[in-house]
Amino acid sequence: MPRPSTDPGPLAEELLPRRLAGGPKGRELREILEGLVANLAPGTALPSERVLADRYGVARMTVRGEIDRLTSEGLTYRVHGRGTFVAEPRVAQELALSSFSEDMRARGLRPGSTVLARGLVEASDGLALRLELAPAAEVLRLDRVRTADGSPLAVEEAYVPTSRYPGIEDVDFSDASLFEVLADGWNVRLRDADQRVVAVAIEAEDAKVLKVPPGSAGLRFQTLTRDADGTPVYYAISLFRGDRYEIDLRQVRER
Repeated sequence: MPRPSTDPGPLAEELLPRRLAGGPKGRELREILEGLVANLAPGTALPSERVLADRYGVARMTVRGEIDRLTSEGLTYRVHGRGTFVAEPRVAQELALSSFSEDMRARGLRPGSTVLARGLVEASDGLALRLELAPAAEVLRLDRVRTADGSPLAVEEAYVPTSRYPGIEDVDFSDASLFEVLADGWNVRLRDADQRVVAVAIEAEDAKVLKVPPGSAGLRFQTLTRDADGTPVYYAISLFRGDRYEIDLRQVRER
């Protein structure tokens, strides 16, 4: 989260139009605030509810409702006793199969990783079934914090079969892409992935790592990738900050 400023500054005030254009007040105020947020740097304070209400002749409850909507969508955040501030822009995941590192670089962000834990474990029955392994087969478990420009964005727990990729347990995964490690070390070419996404509340332990308050909105991804032959490559559970991450979908109707 960017460091907030206690002063909304002249820039925020200067960007506000003097009056509404004459349409529905709620809708016009919404468009004004969205435009304001789009043109202010992260961490910049918005004008107060009182200032906005007085300027546009609307009820403070109307202003509060529109700011609450911006906050619920992750465009702004509140600091108790200090005001409402512009949030960091969200990172969007598109439909193409790509690594976290590739996603971040494509958006001009610097990807990074911190290894929390790693080790060889026996696959549970469910995990063995997903990875098409024998019961209790050995897998590498890799727990990492994934960062963008140094800011924690996700906590990831990945499982990789060591029988298919011997020696992978010896790889240094600090700031390394699992996709790139598999491609460079074992000539793996990923073909597709099954992914399930669930909205969750981030619990205390993960909240501390991700530097968000406990109970904050999160997105939990369960991902099973396959190589060009259709063989499972790895299974991962990733918890992303809901205030910094979203999913972009393009849907085509079949006729």
